[in-house]
Amino acid sequence: MTAHSNSKILIAGAGPTGLALALVPARHGVPFSLIDKNSGPGQQSRAMNIHARILELYTQMGIAQDIIAKGIKVDTVALRRAESDGPIRGIANFRLGDFGQGLSPFPFMLALPQDQHETALLRHLQTAGGAVEWNTRLAEVTQNEAGITALIEGPDGPSEARFDWAAGCDGAHSQMRRSLGIGFEGGTYPQPFYVADVLLDERFPSDVTMTLGGRLLALVLPLRDGGTQRLIGLLPPDLALRENVDFADIQPRVERLIGMKVAQVNWFSAYHVHHRVADRFQIGRAFLLGDAGHVHSPVGGQGMNTGIGDAINLGWQLAMVAQGRAGPTLLDSYEPERIAFARKLVGTTDTAFRPLIAGGLPGRLARQWMMPALVRLVVRTARGRRTLFRTISQIRIAYPDSPLSRGRAGRLRAGDRLPWVGDEGPDNFAPLQGQRWQLHLYDQPPETLINAARGAGLPLHHWDWTAAAGKVGFRRHTAYLIRPDGHIGWIGAANDGAGLAAYLARNRLHPG
Repeated sequence: MTAHSNSKILIAGAGPTGLALALVPARHGVPFSLIDKNSGPGQQSRAMNIHARILELYTQMGIAQDIIAKGIKVDTVALRRAESDGPIRGIANFRLGDFGQGLSPFPFMLALPQDQHETALLRHLQTAGGAVEWNTRLAEVTQNEAGITALIEGPDGPSEARFDWAAGCDGAHSQMRRSLGIGFEGGTYPQPFYVADVLLDERFPSDVTMTLGGRLLALVLPLRDGGTQRLIGLLPPDLALRENVDFADIQPRVERLIGMKVAQVNWFSAYHVHHRVADRFQIGRAFLLGDAGHVHSPVGGQGMNTGIGDAINLGWQLAMVAQGRAGPTLLDSYEPERIAFARKLVGTTDTAFRPLIAGGLPGRLARQWMMPALVRLVVRTARGRRTLFRTISQIRIAYPDSPLSRGRAGRLRAGDRLPWVGDEGPDNFAPLQGQRWQLHLYDQPPETLINAARGAGLPLHHWDWTAAAGKVGFRRHTAYLIRPDGHIGWIGAANDGAGLAAYLARNRLHPG
């Protein structure tokens, strides 16, 4: 799939977003070119948290169990407060599994360093017949109604190539975005951060530990099976303007804050955090995904997950249009679906992030009093715990205003993620493997629906009605058309075969 002359899709950037995007056309036999300016996969741990929604999507792609086996399941969380030159006091201890039980098959967070994550995705891509062209960068992209023209610089020099579509997965300094002339508004937080991969002299009793101090904070997470831990925190104010800060400069204060000695430092970096969203995610036949379209604070570990969500959202659409199974207007749903979520995410994380990193008395109050009080309030009730899990895990993402969303029944709207019935009922997520359009019904199907599904080439999955189905929002005598990414596209009466046919015709969909 590296011959540009045969490729329909150009993908610039082979990080997690680009690799996840490439996997979709690769599995559907759609030719593409995946290029990356680097010489090979990343060698640093960087992003490391994989949330439930991405594991659900990976399950649909058939790779989730392999990814999970390579990572560390994060379940227990501890929040602590460090008094000034005093003891460390516990604020709250909880299990993510208790928060997400019954909401997703994956009621946990997975810790997997980005280098291992990329290597796993690359191997699955190669198994599907795909490859990455390393040492190859996008220099410029132009387009007209007929397609994309890309100037590509590779080991053998520059060359021009034609594609039907182009996807920029090339990071915060995206050449695709610059070439398209898309603005990237936002800003930079003044308070610098540090990140370090270390070995501690002992293990924390919890998987994740956050310690809030008067002037600092520190987050400790598992990184690798060998016991390596990830430390993330604020640089002390007196070091904020210094260049070439080393871990030794902050080690005594970090150890005092976390109450533990650092035995070995494998990697350290100081950095500033940005918050930006591109003005557009799509111009004509060109698209922006991942950090090329949005960057935000590390609150909740949302960045890489959002990029992979972008990739799978666009991937199935590109595959369908490239195969002639949908009209090109299908692609017009990508931007409104994903840019709306990106803007909301950046706004939400910014609101949560600013008080935590503030200096002076406001920051001290936020870290030592407001944050602890808010956490206690949220984890005290089942509703608060479930809302927190839905938000951080990204299973709450919905596209009710998408041009692909039609219909509502009860509290479920078209555009919602398909609710998981859970352990109490049939596994309604099992048919999602393979990423196909399909009909779901929690009742016996009428003949009209059977005929409509058969005529459209749609798989029809039905289960006997259970209380568990009603509990998560499904209704009897109601049909749910599920998109390849597990979101609901259309909701209608089970005997409304004409409504189903009209939806497919309106969107020029040929799912069979």
